[in-house]
Amino acid sequence: MPVTDVTTDPEALTMTLTAEFAAPVERLWDAFTDPRQLERFWGPPGWPATFTTFDLEPGGRAIYHMTSPQGEKSYGSWEFLSVTAPTGFEVLDAFADEHGTPNADLPVSRMVFSFDAAPGGSQLSNVTHFSSAEALEQVVGMGMVEGATMAMNQLDRVLQGLREYAGGKGTQTEILDDTHVRITRLIDGPIDLVWRAHQEPELLEKWMLGPDGWRLAVCEVDPAVGGRYRYVWEPTDPAHGEGFGFEGETLLSEAPRRAVTTEHMTGTEYPSTLNDLTLYEEDGATLITLLIEYPDKDTRDMVLATGMTEGMETSYARLEGVLAAV
Repeated sequence: MPVTDVTTDPEALTMTLTAEFAAPVERLWDAFTDPRQLERFWGPPGWPATFTTFDLEPGGRAIYHMTSPQGEKSYGSWEFLSVTAPTGFEVLDAFADEHGTPNADLPVSRMVFSFDAAPGGSQLSNVTHFSSAEALEQVVGMGMVEGATMAMNQLDRVLQGLREYAGGKGTQTEILDDTHVRITRLIDGPIDLVWRAHQEPELLEKWMLGPDGWRLAVCEVDPAVGGRYRYVWEPTDPAHGEGFGFEGETLLSEAPRRAVTTEHMTGTEYPSTLNDLTLYEEDGATLITLLIEYPDKDTRDMVLATGMTEGMETSYARLEGVLAAV
């Protein structure tokens, strides 16, 4: 993981995050000053950022929001105090309303971003200065340390490029914490087709079959927010076992980039999961990222032990063949 250290200092009223990357300083600068790149990692998993304003000059402002799986938005703003390309910049960071107006009831902090050359690449130092010990304690209590760490640990995929980051690696599963797992798979195909393949039954029936020897016997999908879906898989040979199914509801749909659904195993008392699907296209390939939220660690481990990753890889490999024929 890129983040090497996060420390809080109640006496100096600071939080300092350091991270190392196998990329030159200029590439790190580009990632933090191009809003389209920045929004790919600034929000922690499950809360992707969208920058609507980004004026990179002293006195300029950046306004952004982060969107939860349920569609809730958290707004923030930066006021640029200094900009020194390519070694860093300094901002006043504030919680804000939907218009970018700082929220007077929440702390405003001064953030200093420094990019320095390091053996093998570059080092990020992000120092946040608070006005009081109470303000520092408040944002730490809101999960700033964990959120910042998870956000910066997403930066590798941006710096490397999709094909270098995920090409040829198949389906990758990362355990983020006790209740969150992130699954990634690079698909050779444009984002619009990959999105359709996750929404349209006639395409789903061709690839989302799981391991060989199974078929998708029922595929009912209403992709609109509030709509429901139902999948039932059956073995092609009844001697290989009994069928099973999943059902759920669409909570968020932002075509062709993000869809959030619940998932429950039909006919069981197993708790539901939250599945947050995001797509990103670069150089003709689309990265599928599926963030799964489990109710607890035991459920997470039980599902992973079923061979889920291997089954998904079989389906995703089949998807590439389907897209090539569309």
